[in-house]
Amino acid sequence: MAKKEKRKATTAETDSPKHIADRIKKSAEKMVKQINNLEDPEFTTMQRGKSNVIWDEKKGFLELGNKEVTRTFLNIAHARKFMQTTMIMEKTRNYLEHNKTASIREIYYELKHTVADTKENTFEEQSESDTIIVDLEHSVDTIREKLNLHANPKGTLYGDITLLDRMHNNDKFNASKLGRGGWSIMSRVEPEEIEIVDSSAEYLLVCETEAIYERLIEEGYPKKNNCILIGIGGQAARGARRLIHRIHNELELPTIVFTDGDPYGWYIYSVVKQGSMALAAHSEFMSVPDAKYVGMTMDDIEDYQLEMVTERMSEGDIKRAKEMLAYPWFQNKEWQAQLKKSVEKKVRVEQQALANKRLDFVATHYLPEKIRNKNFLP
Repeated sequence: MAKKEKRKATTAETDSPKHIADRIKKSAEKMVKQINNLEDPEFTTMQRGKSNVIWDEKKGFLELGNKEVTRTFLNIAHARKFMQTTMIMEKTRNYLEHNKTASIREIYYELKHTVADTKENTFEEQSESDTIIVDLEHSVDTIREKLNLHANPKGTLYGDITLLDRMHNNDKFNASKLGRGGWSIMSRVEPEEIEIVDSSAEYLLVCETEAIYERLIEEGYPKKNNCILIGIGGQAARGARRLIHRIHNELELPTIVFTDGDPYGWYIYSVVKQGSMALAAHSEFMSVPDAKYVGMTMDDIEDYQLEMVTERMSEGDIKRAKEMLAYPWFQNKEWQAQLKKSVEKKVRVEQQALANKRLDFVATHYLPEKIRNKNFLP
């Protein structure tokens, strides 16, 4: 099959550090102008939380609504956060202008100190600075990674896909040539840093557990089935979600998700597909509305005679399944049937349960047959 060349990224995806730094500067200049006019300086961001999350059925992903919150310096309840906000603004603008990056842990420690002549600390816990970073993201309409900030990386990539690391001597590599472990997905995978060059793969397979990811590589599944693998190791990190989105859109590859057969695995799938409530503002850059689900399902238990290798669902599992029954993006008949069946049977089935058939069964029978027959859930 001919190599797939990446399509051109959108303008939003290539928003430059200079543009973002300028937006931060304008926000700061507005505050200075208010102070010079003897007005109470303000900082405005988007309201977060379930009450301001919207399910856009037409687009196929979650979005943040248009409710705003305004923080003022002279409000005693806001003063501390206002101070923290201006510090984060100044520091991230500095990163952008000097082409520096930092982890969200590093910026917390960089800015943490006791205010002169007081016993007041700028930050007590990292959760305080993390919250402010999200506020700034929404205020200047960007994502954390474009503020030159990142968290710990999680996730791995394997298969015939060539990438160019622009931030490391323009290092060009193919993820199938890096040993069985593949490439460790970084937190920051923006186009200006990691370029997707090309791939001959026919689809992208996202695996919840690293154990299954490693099993599929050991069995030669990616080469035999001409696919790219991404192991997310549980709930997908932002970097992994961003890369999944980019591979799907830039290479125009079908995206298939494979998780455990339980409410938490199914929710992991929905986050890849529709986005999450916590990051609803960024779904446009992280979700894959066209993604399909291959398994595990409640039907697999009977179809593959796995009754003896299921696990009992916990009360938390059952509660989560009942909550998901009410989510708008799980209202189709296929997912309603799976969720209701899980609540009724009170069992869950893991990906690794397929090893009960044979160690290589997942690679030689389960996935190839289901994918060939397009036996997917929407």
